[in-house]
Amino acid sequence: MITHEKRNALDTGQRLPVRIHAKRSSMLGHLLKHKVLLLMLLPGVIFLLINNYLPMFGIIIAFKNINYVDGILGSPWVGMDNFKFLFATSDAWIITRNTVLYNFVFIILNLVIAVSIAIALNELKNKLAAKFYQSIMFFPYFLSMVVVSYLVFAFLNVEYGFMNKGILAMFGLNELNWYSEPKYWPFILPLINLWKGVGYGCVIYLAAIIGIDNEYYEAALIDGAGKWKQILHITIPLIRPVIIITTILAIGGIFRSDFGLFYQTTLNSGALYPTTLVIDTYVYNALINMGNLGMSAAAGLYQSIVGFFLVLGSNWIVRKVDKDQAVF
Repeated sequence: MITHEKRNALDTGQRLPVRIHAKRSSMLGHLLKHKVLLLMLLPGVIFLLINNYLPMFGIIIAFKNINYVDGILGSPWVGMDNFKFLFATSDAWIITRNTVLYNFVFIILNLVIAVSIAIALNELKNKLAAKFYQSIMFFPYFLSMVVVSYLVFAFLNVEYGFMNKGILAMFGLNELNWYSEPKYWPFILPLINLWKGVGYGCVIYLAAIIGIDNEYYEAALIDGAGKWKQILHITIPLIRPVIIITTILAIGGIFRSDFGLFYQTTLNSGALYPTTLVIDTYVYNALINMGNLGMSAAAGLYQSIVGFFLVLGSNWIVRKVDKDQAVF
């Protein structure tokens, strides 16, 4: 005699394959229904796999003493020895401090100036003039850092630089050898970075501002709100999601530096190292002098891991403050 419990067990056992089959059929139908969209997605997925995920195999280089005879797989393992180089050296504090502080200044300065310029361009009545100014500011973004370094050198050169022969001479001040005075570069480098990158940031925020519905401004105008109040209570709040996303992504790279900015524009001058040496240039110099690929890979892995957790931490903080503004 089949009890009630046995009957339930048999019924469950019979329904389970049916449910699995139905689920597979539903998934197959979903794939067939959206096959065109999935095929359009395929090139991007392949590109992502080849350029972003397959190279991650090279992470093992950070834990090996690479030599060209044995190759990557045959080279001996050294554990965490490559990471110790970054932290055991006397310059560890200097390069970490410079990297973090410079990037922090870059993030704040570029954010404030880019948003301000984007708002100003949006308020221009002459749209042709606005596009012209936008193009002029966006142009330096396409310049190579090698070209930028020559422009900076033309300004700061001791013999014929515009700063020495023009501005300082005009005010009767003594000429300076800028490439041997490290105290001035914490001000010079942010200005160069701002000049080169503010146009790109401006385009992003301007696109977000243009997407705001004009009805908000019309309603505010009816209520008697001036331009300043419209900016504070409409423009900035509505572009805040874009500001948060770009800031979180920038924080993720706070342990990375623009190699060209710190290496090319300073001419890799040893006299400037106290204020211009960052993790990227330090690793490059060590790689050139020592030829240690493992150490270089360890530095890159360290920067990536720290950046990953900084993105997670930043997003967690935003999520605690305003859940709707978080990236994920």
